[in-house]
Amino acid sequence: MIEIGSRARTLPAPLAAVWDSLVEPHRPGSRSWLVLLADEVEPRVLAAEKPGRVVWSSLWPSRPDDEVQFALSPSRDGGTLLRFTLLTPAEAPDESKTGHLRRRLNQLLFADLRFSYGQ
Repeated sequence: MIEIGSRARTLPAPLAAVWDSLVEPHRPGSRSWLVLLADEVEPRVLAAEKPGRVVWSSLWPSRPDDEVQFALSPSRDGGTLLRFTLLTPAEAPDESKTGHLRRRLNQLLFADLRFSYGQ
């Protein structure tokens, strides 16, 4: 697998809440955060090991074999350190597409998911 991108940031929610959000993003009673663009599809959970690992299928039909791996760990402030790593078994996309994929994951996780926790 080739790494296309990776980034880690803290989220204000506790580890269990972030894990639940990644495994079941449309859980009843939770705030909506996984809002997809026209060129994206709902990811499937390929693997989930509570509390520290989740793997999603690709969000992009044009890149069906890509995976998004998440590593979760507690942060010092009681929140969660979330790292995503975007991987592909194929060739890495061109620079423009790579930038788009990274930006979308950053937006979904470190803006939309973060704001779903009220912060």
